[in-house]
Amino acid sequence: MGYLDNSSITVDAILTKRGRELLSRNDGSFKITQFSLGDDEIDYSLFNENHPNGSQYSGEAIENMPLIEAIPDGTNIMRHKLITLARGTSILPVISAGTTRIELKTSTPFTLDPTTLNFSGTAGGQKEPGGYYATIHDARLLTSFVGVGGDTSKLNQSSYNPTEHSETVLGNTFSLNSITSNTLFGSNTALLTTITIEGVDSGAQTSITLEVSKLS
Repeated sequence: MGYLDNSSITVDAILTKRGRELLSRNDGSFKITQFSLGDDEIDYSLFNENHPNGSQYSGEAIENMPLIEAIPDGTNIMRHKLITLARGTSILPVISAGTTRIELKTSTPFTLDPTTLNFSGTAGGQKEPGGYYATIHDARLLTSFVGVGGDTSKLNQSSYNPTEHSETVLGNTFSLNSITSNTLFGSNTALLTTITIEGVDSGAQTSITLEVSKLS
């Protein structure tokens, strides 16, 4: 990771690991249809309403901060996306999946059922009309990962795949099954990865740790 000179307007656009994977397939699956904006590098606590030179300098420290160079690892960049909410919104939406950690043994199914709190002025949890994106950052730990109730995308690794890659599916709930073989574990007794869930309408995100234990 590096920093960009902020003395001029700079656009630094690169493909994420997922984008590179789709591009390499060369089957038409790589199509850019939308983009996101983020402010990962901004420290808003530097905004100084009492700046000695006047209010027009309140954001000077923020404006002079260096920009983070784009990197392809989606788990470490664009973690704070800019979203548009209805005028008058006073509470940010929050994704709740009922757990922050999933612990599975091999050959074990599990269902994720996310809801969104503080959505459309309602404090209780409810489903978003557009559903949710769920991304597993190491798809080797699952034999299937299916979004239910939306545009369904599946991965099925019935044979061992040594290449670490991510998979994203869209749905209202998510059905996953852990790997059935011990091949991937080596000397490890368990493997860890992260599942990120993002609300299509709210832009809210949450991350869940997935641990798969070796079959004894």
